Amino acid sequence: MPRYAMLIDPAKCTGCGACRVACQMQWQLPPDRFYNRLEFREKGTFPKVRQEIFPVQCMHCDNPPCQTVCPTKATYKTADGIVHVNPQKCIGCKMCMTACPYDVRQPNEKGIVEKCRFCDDYVAKGEQPPCVTTCMNTVRVFGDLDDPKSEISLLLAEKEVYTLLPHMGTKPRIFYVRK
Repeated sequence: MPRYAMLIDPAKCTGCGACRVACQMQWQLPPDRFYNRLEFREKGTFPKVRQEIFPVQCMHCDNPPCQTVCPTKATYKTADGIVHVNPQKCIGCKMCMTACPYDVRQPNEKGIVEKCRFCDDYVAKGEQPPCVTTCMNTVRVFGDLDDPKSEISLLLAEKEVYTLLPHMGTKPRIFYVRK
């Protein structure tokens, strides 16, 4: 069974938003709802200040706090590591939204909480998520951590990487390339 993950290189991101638009088109989301976002951050001190563009989405954690707090077990994790929400079980209590330290969940028009699914329908067919394939700068690399010959495994072995909020103990499967 694969263990899916994503590697993101913020230094390559130009902020074009193609990843966000591709995701919105894939899931037919309105303009005000999205499963991934770009954060624009200032780095450095005057006079050497630069802007960093930082892609953020569901981290598909190995230890997802959203799953732990869900009273109906609507949030669950599959064997391949993808964290899902069962819309038939979700009661819209938003406890998962509160528990998520990455602020990546959003309620839809019916109050059902949604998030990135790593486009598992594409992945099941051997394809890449649209946020990966639409990026003109190869900011995102998606693949199987258990395949030592996969592009993501090779890059993780070669690059210095980090995860967001490691002190939270969530063990995210989104890795970022350190500058």
